[in-house]
Amino acid sequence: MKAVSILLPLLSLSTSFASPTGEQIVLKLGDISRVPGLSSGDAHHVVNEWLDDAKKAILKGKKNLEKWYHDGKEFIKQNELLYELVSIPSFNEHQLRVTEPELCDTSVKQYSGYLDIADDKHLFFWFFESRNSPFNRPSRSLAQWWSGSSTGLLFELGPCSIANEGQNTTFNKHSWTSSANMIFLDQPVNVGFSYADDGTTVNTSPVAGKDVYAFLELFLSRFPEYSKQPVHISGESYAGTYLPNIASAIWAGNKQLDLAPTPSLKKINLESVMIGNGLTDPLVQMGSIADYACEGPYPVYSDPEGAECAALRAKIPTCQRMMKSCYSYNSRLTCVPAILYCNSQLMGPLMQTGLNPYDVRRKCDRSKDGDLCYKEMSYIDTWMNDPKVKVALGVDPTRTFASCNMEVNQAFLFQGDGAHNSAELLTELVNGGVRLLIYAGNADMVCNYMGNERWLEVLDSSFQSEYVAAKTIPWITAGSGKLAGTVRSAGGKGFSAGNVTFVTVFEAGHMVPFDQPEAALDLFSRWISNTPLSLQ
Repeated sequence: MKAVSILLPLLSLSTSFASPTGEQIVLKLGDISRVPGLSSGDAHHVVNEWLDDAKKAILKGKKNLEKWYHDGKEFIKQNELLYELVSIPSFNEHQLRVTEPELCDTSVKQYSGYLDIADDKHLFFWFFESRNSPFNRPSRSLAQWWSGSSTGLLFELGPCSIANEGQNTTFNKHSWTSSANMIFLDQPVNVGFSYADDGTTVNTSPVAGKDVYAFLELFLSRFPEYSKQPVHISGESYAGTYLPNIASAIWAGNKQLDLAPTPSLKKINLESVMIGNGLTDPLVQMGSIADYACEGPYPVYSDPEGAECAALRAKIPTCQRMMKSCYSYNSRLTCVPAILYCNSQLMGPLMQTGLNPYDVRRKCDRSKDGDLCYKEMSYIDTWMNDPKVKVALGVDPTRTFASCNMEVNQAFLFQGDGAHNSAELLTELVNGGVRLLIYAGNADMVCNYMGNERWLEVLDSSFQSEYVAAKTIPWITAGSGKLAGTVRSAGGKGFSAGNVTFVTVFEAGHMVPFDQPEAALDLFSRWISNTPLSLQ
C-alpha cells in the first residue's frame, strides 16, 4: 500500500499502523502543498480531524517529531526522547507519554513520563513497582504520593535518597515501595518537571483534582494489572488541600460509572486517604497556632503568659472571623484577605524567630540552608537537573527541575485556595467507606499536630461521636519496638486500623518520613494492610 504524504509547516511526523497481517502502513505528515487533490485549508482540516485535543497540545510548535504504531501500541519520538502514548476516548483532552527509566532502584519495574492536557499543561510522574511481591499481599496496593514535586521521593520515602550533595543517590531501606506500588506526581503544573508550554499554571485544587483523576484512569488503562488493587492517595503539607479534591473527583467518577449501563472506564478502587501535617480545615487549624507556639512540646516562646503569646492569641478571633466569611461565601473577595491576614498575623511572627518552621527543634539560616531550611532541596535540584537523569526519565534536557516554585504558591494564594474548607469534601467519602488517616509530627509549626487533631474532631461523619470519645493509646513500631507516637481511632472495633484515625508522631517535623523513616514505614504498612496501629 502506498504511503499518503501530507506536509505540515514546522512539523515532521511519521506514523505507522500495525495491520492484522503484521504489515506497517505508514502515514507521513509533511508539506501541505504536496497533497494531491487537497487545498492547503482542506489539508489542515484533515490533520485537525485526525489529531485529538491532547495530541494537538503535544504537537503544538514541536519540531523533529516522529509518531508510529507497533504491536497495537502508539509511540512518539521527540528530540531523541522515546515514549509510548496512551489515550482513551473518555478523556480526549488528556493522554500519557510513558517511558521506562532505570534509575534510583534498578531492581524494580519503573515507568515515568507525562500526563499531557489539552491546554498545554504537562504533569510529570514516576512509578515504582513494590520491592516485595507487587501483586500479592501485603504489597498488592497502589499508592500515590503528592507533596508538590519529586522531593518526597528523594528526601523522604522513595526507593532511593539523595546523597553526596546531589552527585548520586543511595538505597532507602525504609522506602514505602517496600509495602506498595508507588506513583509520585509533580503537581501542580510548573512544579518539579511539570510544565505549561505557555507558562500558565493551575491555581485551584478542584481543577488539579480532575487532572489527577484523568491521570489515574489513563495509567490503569495502560497497566490493567494494577487496576483491581486498593488505591491509597497520600501526601503532606498542601496535600491536605489537594487530596480531598482528588479523592472527591475519584469518588464522583466512580459514581458516574456505577450509573452507566456499559462503563467505558475502570472504577478506581479508592481505599483510603492519608494526609501528613496537612492544611485541610484552616478555620480550626489557624486557631491552634498560639497554643502550639506557647504550650506545645517544643515551645517557641518560653512564657505562655508573655507578651508574644498574648499578641498571637489576640489575633485569632479576627483570623477565624475572616475564615468563617470565606467558608460562607467561597469567593476570592473573602478568601484571599482571610489567608493573607492569618498568615501574616499568626505565622508571620513565628517565621521571624530564626527557627525552622518545619521542625522547631532546629534553627534555620536561609542563606545557608535555603528557602525551605533544608540543604537537601538544593541537592535534589542538582541530581534531577543532570542531563543524563532527565533523558532517562523522558524529560527534555533543556527543562529545569525546581523543588519549589514560589510563583505557583502565589497563584494559589491569590485565588484564596488555601483558605477553603477541604475537610467538608471528606464527609461523603468517609461515610461511604473510604478510610481516613491524618498523621502529624509533633515538631512541625507550619501545620501543627494540635490543629490537625482538632479539625478531625469536628469532621462531620458517621464516626464523629465515636472518634471524639476515643482514647489516645500508644503506638509502638513492630520492628524495633520503639514508642513512636500515639493513635486515636474510630471504626473497626479495634480489629483494624480504623475508619477515621489520627496519629501523633513523636520527634518528627513536617516531613515525618525524613525524621522518622522506620516509624513512617511502620505506619504506612499497617494502614494499607488495615492492621491496628495499637497492636504490639
